[in-house]
Amino acid sequence: MSSMSEGKTQDILVNCPCCGAHLSVDPELRKVIAHEAARKQPPAVDLDRAAELLKEQEARREALFQQSAEEMKTHAQVLERKFEAALEKSKDEPITRPTRDIDLD
Repeated sequence: MSSMSEGKTQDILVNCPCCGAHLSVDPELRKVIAHEAARKQPPAVDLDRAAELLKEQEARREALFQQSAEEMKTHAQVLERKFEAALEKSKDEPITRPTRDIDLD
């Protein structure tokens, strides 16, 4: 019998081009055997850019709020028109007493 170590090929070490992780691939199985995540560098803090981003976010929030307020005004008008149309329709219909379960006996 031959030992497993004689015929075993070495794993292929690969660096992922997307995330920079280190992968160990078994060429016979064609599968990743080991994975070591790339070390992430903390982003450099640019206070001028951060202040600019905060101002942009504030302007975006304000615009979304204004849009929401306008939609609420329009929504109220739509509901009012629907109510008036339903009221006009109900004026033409005769008033009838609703049928109860006890009346069916």
